[in-house]
Amino acid sequence: MTYLLKEGFAGLMRTKWASMTSVISLSLALLLIGILFRLSYNLYDSAVSLRDSVELEVFLYDLDDQNISLMEQALLSLNVVEEISFISKDSAATIMRSEFGTGVEGLVALDFLPASFKLSLRRDIPADRIEVVAAEIEEWIGVENIKYNASLLQLLETNLRTLTRMGAIIGLLVLITAMLLVFNTIRLTVYARRDVIKAMKLVGATNRFIRAPFVIEGILQGFLAGGISISVLHLSFESLLPKLTPEFDLMVWPFGQWYYLIGAMMTLSVLLGWLGSRWAAGTFIRKTEL
Repeated sequence: MTYLLKEGFAGLMRTKWASMTSVISLSLALLLIGILFRLSYNLYDSAVSLRDSVELEVFLYDLDDQNISLMEQALLSLNVVEEISFISKDSAATIMRSEFGTGVEGLVALDFLPASFKLSLRRDIPADRIEVVAAEIEEWIGVENIKYNASLLQLLETNLRTLTRMGAIIGLLVLITAMLLVFNTIRLTVYARRDVIKAMKLVGATNRFIRAPFVIEGILQGFLAGGISISVLHLSFESLLPKLTPEFDLMVWPFGQWYYLIGAMMTLSVLLGWLGSRWAAGTFIRKTEL
């Protein structure tokens, strides 16, 4: 094992310029992925918050307490409803006074305001399903009309789908490019040592044993690239960018903590180094003839 580790480190020094290029390119790719993911997460979080703020309001005719209770139970039984709150006629008048001032009563009586239910909707329910349910509720006895922003829901849902697809495509392309960079670097290293590989095969070394130092070299490249990229990312978002633009200080880290994204970037970097080197070493060592 000590020999394999020494050979892995030695491989970095033998092709130092190629390795440096690979590490820098891989770190830039990972930095791009980290920035893209954090920006996308904040955009997604903002869109979800807007979607959660969209409520479906059910205005009622004059109903007695028993029928209001039955209406509440019926609404709660719908699979699109997350939470429900009842606004009586008196509460509706109070809300109107707080929004328009007490002088509004001098213009018009407030007893015309209907009682209503405000429904908070589940995140996973698509906008077209909510539209169908709203149309069904509007046909119920005792329901005067339904109010909700259908166009906003449709727009948010479309934008979320577009954001998710674009982010996935861009991220996948960057990942493939990063792995190819490691692949090409290890391929050059294998080619430069083809005579040594032939000699090792002559004395009975297996392909797996010969491949191990190159795989370790790829893992080391991934580790170095990950360290560079997460250092730049953390420094940029925590120190540099907030000083230039205060709005960056309002951005949240994915899942509320910085170490989730940092840990994922380091894991991804090492994984890309391992996959790229294993692919390159395995392919070209098998092709090296005695």
